[in-house]
Amino acid sequence: MTAKTITILGSTGSVGCSTLDLIGRDAEAYDVIALTANRNIDLLAQQARDHNAEYAIIADESCYQGLKDALSGTNVKVSAGPQAIDDAAQLSSDWVMSAIVGAAGLRPTLSAVRRGATVALANKECLVCAGDVMMQEVLKYKATILPVDSEHNAIFQVFDFDNPASVESITLTASGGPFINSSLEDMKFMTPKQAIAHPNWDMGAKISVDSATMMNKGLEMIEAYHLFPVAAGQIDIIVHPQSVIHSMVTYQDGSILAQLGTPDMRIPIAFALGWPRRITTPAKKLDLVALKKLDFMAPDLDKFSSLRIAKDALLMGGTAPTILNAANEVAVFAFLKNRIGFLDIPRIVEETLTQLESSALTCLKMVYAIDDEARAVANNILVKL
Repeated sequence: MTAKTITILGSTGSVGCSTLDLIGRDAEAYDVIALTANRNIDLLAQQARDHNAEYAIIADESCYQGLKDALSGTNVKVSAGPQAIDDAAQLSSDWVMSAIVGAAGLRPTLSAVRRGATVALANKECLVCAGDVMMQEVLKYKATILPVDSEHNAIFQVFDFDNPASVESITLTASGGPFINSSLEDMKFMTPKQAIAHPNWDMGAKISVDSATMMNKGLEMIEAYHLFPVAAGQIDIIVHPQSVIHSMVTYQDGSILAQLGTPDMRIPIAFALGWPRRITTPAKKLDLVALKKLDFMAPDLDKFSSLRIAKDALLMGGTAPTILNAANEVAVFAFLKNRIGFLDIPRIVEETLTQLESSALTCLKMVYAIDDEARAVANNILVKL
């Protein structure tokens, strides 16, 4: 079998490292073309050496010489800067992992799409901020998008794309985060340390806070709208504290198909990496007997108003999700710096959406402009609290 050629945009982050962990377990099946990172010179250089990458690209141009020195004596080609990251996405490879965090991942992911690549998508902003633009390009250039988020990957595995009319609804599951059993009054005083203590998943601080507010499910709802042929009203959220049912599809005949597994990101990554076949992973197998029970409950929209706000943004469409995402990032980072309280996060997001009128989203340049404007408004609201 010919080796699958691989590019990883964001190789030093959690998703990138997990992807390389899987590749390293069957190295002959893969040929690593390019690895990119933001500033982590040491890890990027080590990854490039370990996986015999052809290219290693660092986004921060000030890190160029350090990366060049770290890879001296190898045949790895080194470059730096945002344009170099974009160039890496355009290199000929069968499969691209889009795992750059934030708006920085938009342009290179779009470049990979425009060459008709198979893109494993782990960057939320591509669909939350630019979903209309991104999916138009996917159709135009006949690219393939394979969702890596555990929830969307689960739906992808059980969705009947040949008969979408048979689907009644899709259900994204949520752990409920660390405050699922806390009162709204108690949540006023929650600290960043408490908010990032996720009960099931090992995630970065920002994503962990999004889980605590349940904004992560709101963002995932927007992503699901773009990924699957369903209307906004066909997307449901259910709280499932054990995080072993990753999402479900309900069909018109009453059948519900779900994907189950332990909360290990290597499972959805492996599905995307091996697609259309399945590959072995080192993930712990799910033991339902040991688990004994599965719990479910409806989300409390009074406590977790971010869900309602995100649904409103989805229904508004156009630039509203871009505004939502930008304002949320501003608010979350302010909370992590102890500048605002936990319940101020959704308040800032909703006020930003109120102040900025939504309009049709037509191009990537517009995404960046709206993102900048929304951040400015959110920061202005923040300083007045």
